[in-house]
Amino acid sequence: MNGSFILAIDQGTSSTKTVVFDQNGVAVARGVEPLLTNYLDGGLVEQDPEEIYQNVLSSVRQCLADFKAKDGIPSDITACGISNQRETFVLWDEKGKPLCPAVVWQCKRSVAICERLKISGLETEIRQKTGLLIDPYFSGSKVIWLNEHNAGVTSAIQAGKAFFGTIDTWLLYKLTNGERYLTDHTNASRTLFFNLETLDWDRDLLGKLDLSNIQLPDIQASSSSFGATDFGGLLETKIDVSAMIGDSHAAAFGEGCFAPGIAKATLGTGSSILMNIGEKSKSSQNGMVTTIGWSTGEHVEYALEGVIVTCGATILWLKNNLGMFGDITDTQEMANAVRDNNGVYLVPAFSGLGAPHWDMSRKASIIGLTFDCNKNHVVRAALESIPYQIKDVITAMESDTGILLQELKIDGGLTANTFVVQFLADVLEKPVVNLGFPEVSALGAAYLAGLQAGVYESIAFLKNLNSNHSTVNPSGDTSTARSGYQGWLEAIG
Repeated sequence: MNGSFILAIDQGTSSTKTVVFDQNGVAVARGVEPLLTNYLDGGLVEQDPEEIYQNVLSSVRQCLADFKAKDGIPSDITACGISNQRETFVLWDEKGKPLCPAVVWQCKRSVAICERLKISGLETEIRQKTGLLIDPYFSGSKVIWLNEHNAGVTSAIQAGKAFFGTIDTWLLYKLTNGERYLTDHTNASRTLFFNLETLDWDRDLLGKLDLSNIQLPDIQASSSSFGATDFGGLLETKIDVSAMIGDSHAAAFGEGCFAPGIAKATLGTGSSILMNIGEKSKSSQNGMVTTIGWSTGEHVEYALEGVIVTCGATILWLKNNLGMFGDITDTQEMANAVRDNNGVYLVPAFSGLGAPHWDMSRKASIIGLTFDCNKNHVVRAALESIPYQIKDVITAMESDTGILLQELKIDGGLTANTFVVQFLADVLEKPVVNLGFPEVSALGAAYLAGLQAGVYESIAFLKNLNSNHSTVNPSGDTSTARSGYQGWLEAIG
């Protein structure tokens, strides 16, 4: 193998994936290492900070071994990009020793903190400044919890010796032996501490949260020089970490959400929908959060994000709890076996409804059943609920911004279901593009790193890469999808 290569690390909740990409954006080597997560009483979800770092090194080691086995020369790797589980964070002291376990984004320990913040009247200010909702999902409320419940953290914060970092920052600190303490715009924008207008930490807000003395990393563009590393001696010479970005943002960039109106949806257990809204921040009146999409140099792109709580989990429920089919792949044929849903709707509010409804007390329901319905109609209704929910989010985003959806990029396991993909195109009446690449977050990190390192010359150049994706256009007759969506709106009330 010849040319310049980019090493991309995707540090996720359950594993770390490392991929080497060539100058054409093609993956040529891979390594993956599972990561342990501890689920504890009281809704606590934690990981070991040192284990996260060692997990990354193990994944990189495997990837480099694969690269060498394919006749790759490690010295041809010119730069590294890192994508990471966004809201998970670490607190450490001036010697680099963690003050407590890493707190994972799934952790619910700060529910009461969030309720208190809402009662205190800070909700509007936090929403206006940060673009975020007060929710345990974001890092800030859990930092407050630690400050109030962990004596070691409390004393360190009061002394100005507690260093906060999302996982990108923690990894960079470790990879550079404590020399670099930085983050990027996307990760900073998920903390409740970041001001979307000033593109910096909001010191006034930090004071109101009683966190004035906490140490926070300097903030840079997602595509910029963060420091050099040899990964603990795995490489003979150091390479530049030239991109850091949150994983959902990396996926959007990897899928080509370079311009306003282009959105991505991950079709997994739940769904994260991120739409590029351009160079100006826009607040949502419809349950979306405003965030930084990505940044290069002085250029910043904003995005709206909507989270759907239940997508693929609905299909698993039908399989595991109701035994309606033996294999999830059977659902495609079952849905196509009937002409329409016969008036059946499945509202998948198993854990409440997410964006744009935010009705967390809602329960799941199946409505419209009659004697001439069979399990194919129920399965079809379950599959249709996924495009319907995505349509709800996209409609809300269009209403918030005045920017119309141009096309939707999709990733995740359910993209293999052709019924879901076609019905999604029909409901949206817009093209749906499937990149068909499993490590899309790593790809986005590689693209951004390659832009900074000069391996990829421009975003215009990136548009021409990975052109072998599949595009599904709306079918000639979308009346079934349109009438079905009207029934969905009635079903959710």
